Amino acid sequence: MDKKSAKRIITIIAIIIAIALFKIFDLGQYISLTYIKDSQKRLADLYAGQPVLVIAVYMAIYIIVTALSLPGATVMTLAGGGLFGFAAGTVIVSFASTIGATLACFVSRFLLRDWVQGRFGDKLTAINDGIKREGTFYLFTLRLIPAFPFFVINLVMGLTKMPLRTFYFVSQTGMLPGTMVYVNAGKELSKIESLKGILSPGLIISFAILGLFPLAVKKLMALYKSKLHSNE
Repeated sequence: MDKKSAKRIITIIAIIIAIALFKIFDLGQYISLTYIKDSQKRLADLYAGQPVLVIAVYMAIYIIVTALSLPGATVMTLAGGGLFGFAAGTVIVSFASTIGATLACFVSRFLLRDWVQGRFGDKLTAINDGIKREGTFYLFTLRLIPAFPFFVINLVMGLTKMPLRTFYFVSQTGMLPGTMVYVNAGKELSKIESLKGILSPGLIISFAILGLFPLAVKKLMALYKSKLHSNE
């Protein structure tokens, strides 16, 4: 067994243990909407007394949740708005969510990409070429549309050849509008009864149009240049 295979096995075991502990000890209850709402006053008092510690612990939990693709990222974002306010909450959540997403992408790439590319490489050539040419626009669009599952995008992009640095910066930019919406909603955490009502269909459509706009502009510019060259 080579070193890379050994590292993959260790990583898989560590992930399985982490998820198992999460389930066995029912840790999901602590990042549920009900628990966060009930604990809002206590968490606010703790934050007032030890702000740096609370921010550090909050970011660590958020990063772990997103890196392992565990449920709770949306509730954590709302909690960030309720606990830190809009401005600070947006900055904290933006960095925590993007770091976690990038780690999830990296883990997916480390564990699965070689196997997927080796088995389906000939069938993925067009996809890899498309990602190389316009991957940033596709990712930006996906990040802007909350209808696409957050964790699925992280895992699927890990199977592509997009550089992690590009993934990080595009994700942080693309997720920012949605982050701001959820953080702003979190300021009224005590009034939120369900996660479903935060994003209206109109808001989702607006995000989709915003994400598709740069891709449409690029296509139009390419079309214009091709016609210009043909005329010449």
